[in-house]
Amino acid sequence: MSDFENVPAAASVPSDQRTMALAAHLLGIFTGFIGALIIWLINKDDASKAFVTDQAKEALNFQITISIAMLICIILMIVIIGGILAPVVGLISLVFSVIAAVKANNGEAYRYPFALRLIK
Repeated sequence: MSDFENVPAAASVPSDQRTMALAAHLLGIFTGFIGALIIWLINKDDASKAFVTDQAKEALNFQITISIAMLICIILMIVIIGGILAPVVGLISLVFSVIAAVKANNGEAYRYPFALRLIK
């Protein structure tokens, strides 16, 4: 079963859904996983908003992964390497969130390359 099975084609995604998906990805930069969680919880039961639900879930999974990575960096600051890794994790989060937001705004379903799929 494909991850993209319930996601509409790019041409058929309404503008308001693309905007909500864009917001789900960009809110991760400022709010961590909280913004994507709120958007996912609001839209998860509405079958007509499959694109928003899918992209908010994807953003949520990625932001949870980033939160875990940052927690590991904080722990590793005891041996100094965490201080080097934390900015790298932050930069990765910023870059991939912007790429995902642009793809979502174009109506394309985006999958982060190394996110843990905790929310199915």
